[in-house]
Amino acid sequence: MLTGLYAIHLELTSRCNKSCWMCGRRRIDKDYPDIAIKYGDMDIDLVRRIAKQIPAGMLIHFHNNGEPLVYPYFAIALRAFKHCIRHFDTNGKLLVEKADEIIDNCNVVTVSVIPKDLESDKQYEIVKEFLKIKGNSKPRLVVRFNGDIEKSKRWKDLGIMIINRMLHHPMGSYNYEKIVVKPEIGMCLEVLNHLAIDRFGRVSPCVRFDPFNKFKIGSLHNQSINDIWNGEKRKDIVKKHINGERNTLPLCKECDYWGIPRGL
Repeated sequence: MLTGLYAIHLELTSRCNKSCWMCGRRRIDKDYPDIAIKYGDMDIDLVRRIAKQIPAGMLIHFHNNGEPLVYPYFAIALRAFKHCIRHFDTNGKLLVEKADEIIDNCNVVTVSVIPKDLESDKQYEIVKEFLKIKGNSKPRLVVRFNGDIEKSKRWKDLGIMIINRMLHHPMGSYNYEKIVVKPEIGMCLEVLNHLAIDRFGRVSPCVRFDPFNKFKIGSLHNQSINDIWNGEKRKDIVKKHINGERNTLPLCKECDYWGIPRGL
């Protein structure tokens, strides 16, 4: 049984159609080519196999690395998880172009907005047009501010939910005055109730950049989600968090995120 598992991040693709100045992946591609992400898509048959293992009502984030709307079988993937709560993050560039695949086929879409974006005006117009096209139909649209956003009022005037987040990237934090928010229970919520699956079918407790697979706890090519969730590798990670020993884990000890949002 998948007792306690509430959400899965599913990486349909690691490819992206936008070059964000603050994207950690771009820095890694340039400065650390030996550990750069191998860009590509998840096999659609693997997507279907995963969907069959997931109980109804679970939250599926079609996001890890990459822009999900560039996935060639996106509509098929959404339909495969019609028994789940479906959500994805996007830069919004393809929202209007793929509106027919999205509308009434997803529950929530989060548009990521970044500061100092040369495409910000175009992004705003696309989101505005998508809202007009979908009307009262699903999905609900959320806008996430990653840092201090110029012309933020126009986004708020759209009458949709705005979420504030701080910038972060795989190799550490940018130079801002950060507030590390820790859960009252003193352990990472992501580790307790969440899994991430990359496009190769490798499973880990979180979406943190892991080029050397130090935090991988299984593979869906030879294990089931149930076996991985209830397996010894995950149990050992959870035990260390419960005992206050997160600093002994290779990725957790460098992480200041703790699996919960941080407001501005």
